[in-house]
Amino acid sequence: MDATDTIDTTDTATPPVSRQVDIVRISHGQRSVQTDALAEEIAIALEFNGISYATMLATPADLEDFAIGFSLSEGVVAHPREIRGVDILPGCDGIVVQVEIATEREVAMKARRRAMAGRTGCGLCGVESLDKVIRPVGRVPSGGDVSLAQLSHALTVMRGRQSLHDTTGATHAAGFMAASGDVSLVREDVGRHNALDKLIGALARARIDTEGGAAIVSSRASYEMVQKTASAGIGVLVAVSAPTALAVRLAQDAGLVLIGFMRGEQCVVYSHTDRLKP
Repeated sequence: MDATDTIDTTDTATPPVSRQVDIVRISHGQRSVQTDALAEEIAIALEFNGISYATMLATPADLEDFAIGFSLSEGVVAHPREIRGVDILPGCDGIVVQVEIATEREVAMKARRRAMAGRTGCGLCGVESLDKVIRPVGRVPSGGDVSLAQLSHALTVMRGRQSLHDTTGATHAAGFMAASGDVSLVREDVGRHNALDKLIGALARARIDTEGGAAIVSSRASYEMVQKTASAGIGVLVAVSAPTALAVRLAQDAGLVLIGFMRGEQCVVYSHTDRLKP
């Protein structure tokens, strides 16, 4: 992924990502009053050119990355250069993220909204027709074979950078391993999809080439995780848990290596197994 224009971002003070609360810990019949850190989860409203698009619960960190990654992975824009700016506006009930996009993308977004007007919603994540839920993705570049030893090391490195999870125990992470084996970025969120969107946005902002790299997630691999990974041009998705059957079919079609149950140098490869080397 390569951005040619600078994306202006404005981030005023945002809420903390975790909060201390009083708890009673019970162990072997003994009670003790302690404090504990909990991951914060607040409403994030996304607006494109002043048009309300989606509201979700997320961790209030790396919201510029989240906005850019969501815009790309959900097809609101096709390239980072179509995003002109991102403003973060905290409010009493949550945070509004205002994204300015190119006029032609706004026109396409409005046309889609008009086309869906009056249809019966299917209730899937706010999308009003099934063909919009499972969007086709192009084939990703293979980027050569993938080393299991590199992926295992990358997972270990990512776990070492999950500072919010270490504090709260309640967040997912998504990390990017470059073709060299280096883990260049890690993002966290209470939602696994949000963490991956933040990673995709961070890759776009840093203009990091994704070819030959791998996305690593601390969760299961749903079809949406595969869809987002492929949309970012990343040819490998590694999950610590299981994929769904739809995720495997989408990975096969997209030319994406899908790996689940990653534990040390043990894993299960679900698609394009010929590209995984010891």
